[in-house]
Amino acid sequence: MTRILITGGAGMVGRALAEALPREDVITTDLARGDLPENVRFRRMDVTGDDPEDVIGEERPDVVVHLASIVTPPPGMSREQAYEVDVIGTRKVLDACVAHGVRRLVVTSSGAAYGYHPDTPVPLTEEAPCRGNAEFAYADHKRQVEDMLAAARQGFPHLEQVVLRAGTVLGAGTDNQITALFHRKRLLAIRNSDSPFVFIWTHDLARIVKRAATDGPPGIFNVAGDGWLSVDEIAKTLGKPVLRLPAWVLKGALALAHPLGLTQYGPEQVRFLQYRPVLSNERLKREFGYTPELTSAEVFDRWKREAGL
Repeated sequence: MTRILITGGAGMVGRALAEALPREDVITTDLARGDLPENVRFRRMDVTGDDPEDVIGEERPDVVVHLASIVTPPPGMSREQAYEVDVIGTRKVLDACVAHGVRRLVVTSSGAAYGYHPDTPVPLTEEAPCRGNAEFAYADHKRQVEDMLAAARQGFPHLEQVVLRAGTVLGAGTDNQITALFHRKRLLAIRNSDSPFVFIWTHDLARIVKRAATDGPPGIFNVAGDGWLSVDEIAKTLGKPVLRLPAWVLKGALALAHPLGLTQYGPEQVRFLQYRPVLSNERLKREFGYTPELTSAEVFDRWKREAGL
């Protein structure tokens, strides 16, 4: 029997993972139980405090699956608060794993860790450096987490790592700042940029995380369905027009509108649209041994239908 502890277990992927694993093997943790089934064991854990040391020390799991992260900050959350969860929280979980003999740590990272840069190759393999973007909190935090994990692989080789750099995750009920772009009357795009998106379906990701926590190999793997969609292909699928602006025009408009509360997006979103990383999933299929059930196009089509678009 392998004891598996999940952080961020009340989230979309955590719930799917908890339901896919034998109940007697799993301890889910989060700030609140949320919609977790009653027969799933739960412990409250705040990754920013002393809880990781206490809970991991008491439960002595063989594997820790670290899902706790701030993808879309709730209203009023500062960058410093998100940093506490994303970076400090990961440090506390990592330290507790080392201190208490955890055999394997599975971390859901992101393609955002690579950053949004004009010289990024297409498609992007795992050998590419994680550069993040200082102006984009999520990408910057994921880059710092990747640096932390790389140092731990050198300092604590007995702790196996599986690092999953996921593309855009879509599932039933997904509602975040990325899906908000698709609900607009016109899709926003940058002139001379395809703004490509790679997608992974929630249940594909849950199966991948389950394999990572059980019988999969250690390593670093991009996680995305086959192929990608440009913003024009997404617009065509949705039956919507595209508003294509020069980068400097959109950056200036967001720099003015964001401080006034007229939009949730700041000028850093221009790079997000302009230089999106296209993740290669060849290593996932070849070395990890998992081929996503749905392609990027099929993921988006299923999400679109379930979202009623």
